[in-house]
Amino acid sequence: MLHPRCGRGKEGIAMLMTIDVGNTNITVGIFRGDHVVTSFRITTKLSRTSDEYGILLINLLEQNQVKQEEIVDAIIASVVPNVMHALEGAVIKYFNIRPIIIEMGIKTGIRIVTENPRQIGADRIVDAAAAYELYGGPVLVLDFGTATTYDLVDKDGAFLSGVTAPGIRISAKALWEDAARLPEIEIRKPESILAKETISSMQAGLVYGQIGQTEYIVRRMVEEADLGEVKVVATGGLGRIIASETSVIDVYDPNLTLKGMNLIYKKQNRKSGKIKVQ
Repeated sequence: MLHPRCGRGKEGIAMLMTIDVGNTNITVGIFRGDHVVTSFRITTKLSRTSDEYGILLINLLEQNQVKQEEIVDAIIASVVPNVMHALEGAVIKYFNIRPIIIEMGIKTGIRIVTENPRQIGADRIVDAAAAYELYGGPVLVLDFGTATTYDLVDKDGAFLSGVTAPGIRISAKALWEDAARLPEIEIRKPESILAKETISSMQAGLVYGQIGQTEYIVRRMVEEADLGEVKVVATGGLGRIIASETSVIDVYDPNLTLKGMNLIYKKQNRKSGKIKVQ
């Protein structure tokens, strides 16, 4: 019996593999049309070979009831250039697909009007494209990743500006690595901001500090941009904690980046990335 998410039957088995390479994790999403069939994460390691990536991807797909031959195309967005040779090689060798790489010149639906567009990371472009397409503009996109980013897109789809701040994990790491007596802790919201011991005091500082940062930056960007009503959309692993604790975030979408890659893929009008065998 086939798994219901496998994609067989009337809808066929053609699926798109989206690969978002971040500083900490690589997130893989499998799409059939607009439907997210499954997604999973692996750690970003510079030392992996193309064979290691290929076998890892195939094994994880099989664990999620998706077969290697069901993947007909792939798209990659990366902020870690040093893994790209091995990762792209894995997709070519093990899936027989030449993946689309999100970079300058590719159709995204977003115009970047900052001073140096080449400095805008692929992940930020993808998030901006997804938020604008799915929620309309003007929109402020927050991504709570290794860094916390705030990117503003106007009603016409122009990427106007961005703010980059330390992510909550970077802040936490700085505390326990640079302060000799502070321990490594789990990042979560404590029961009260009125902490009475070391661990909860660190958690309070990290979580409520991030909330305060988020509220101030969002309000200041919206005020200075003077674009009228701006929708605020958040994503990223720790974004759920922040979004549940503040009223400045309108939407939390954990799959925003993967959805953005799927939307950008559609704009390329490519039926398949399969390499023809000579």
